[in-house]
Amino acid sequence: MAWGAPRARRKKGRGGPLVLLAALLIGSAALRVALEAPPALARSSADRPAKMDTEPAGATKADLQHTLSALQAREARLQSREAALAERLKALEVAERAIDTRMTALEAAEESLRQTLALAEVAAEDDLTALTDMYQRMKPKDAAALFEEMDPEFAAGFLARMPAEAAAGILAGLSPTTAYTVSVVLAGRNASVPRN
Repeated sequence: MAWGAPRARRKKGRGGPLVLLAALLIGSAALRVALEAPPALARSSADRPAKMDTEPAGATKADLQHTLSALQAREARLQSREAALAERLKALEVAERAIDTRMTALEAAEESLRQTLALAEVAAEDDLTALTDMYQRMKPKDAAALFEEMDPEFAAGFLARMPAEAAAGILAGLSPTTAYTVSVVLAGRNASVPRN
């Protein structure tokens, strides 16, 4: 315990000069403020005008009236433009709604057309299938007489849909020139298909 007491006293002794130095600095600052503040405040108040004029120097009532009228006219023009823009905005909104309605109707019509085309395609395919079945059930000699009168591409289309045996019987009944032409059309039908 004897050792702890002197240390505590030493620490107290060190704090004394710091406190004294801080007190001197604070006193110096207070003295400086007290001596320099009143002249600085007087200078600052002297720089400010004593009274603010409500009218600019040299302005007459006529000048002020003219400026006021110009500002009012400008405000009226701005309000007019704002009203015109509001009208345009309303017109654009109406046009946009009309376009949306037309687009919806167009999409519905397109879907209806797509369905109609699909039905027509199925119906045409059904008709071709029925006609092909009819031709292949005919006697080859009778069918060959009909195929002789057909356009070669049209005839080739039917023959391509038939079983090979029925198509061969009809092709054998055709004249050599017609049989050759139809064969060339059949051979060239897939010539333009890309190959790997």
